[in-house]
Amino acid sequence: MFWILLAVVLAAGEIMTLSFFLAPFAAGALLGALADMAGAGGAVAVIVFLLSSGLLFGLLRPVARRHLRTPAKLRTGTAALVGKTAMVTERIDAQGGTVKLDGEVWTARAYLGDEVIEAGSCVQVVEIRGATALVSENG
Repeated sequence: MFWILLAVVLAAGEIMTLSFFLAPFAAGALLGALADMAGAGGAVAVIVFLLSSGLLFGLLRPVARRHLRTPAKLRTGTAALVGKTAMVTERIDAQGGTVKLDGEVWTARAYLGDEVIEAGSCVQVVEIRGATALVSENG
């Protein structure tokens, strides 16, 4: 039960950080749980956890880091819009608003929920959620 709890805690930490640092350790904890459930004993489960976590971390994290650093020009779909500048066409407040982004009108919300951005302002796209651009005023 310890290994499964550890895997859940590490997976939750990974979801919170999105850095692909804790995910290999969560997978290693699951493999340790499998070894323990197979009757291998606590010491073997620890060794399985350490070896699998180290191997997964060493092999997969460099790949994940390369993908996180993909230049915007190589991104496609909505990911290519993150970081772009947009023009506010309708005031953005708690109820939403609109921006002109890459020649198209998008529904928009402030990235910081309580921020109000007036029409005519230039904003930067921080994130795309569904068909809504989350934006922040250029500083």
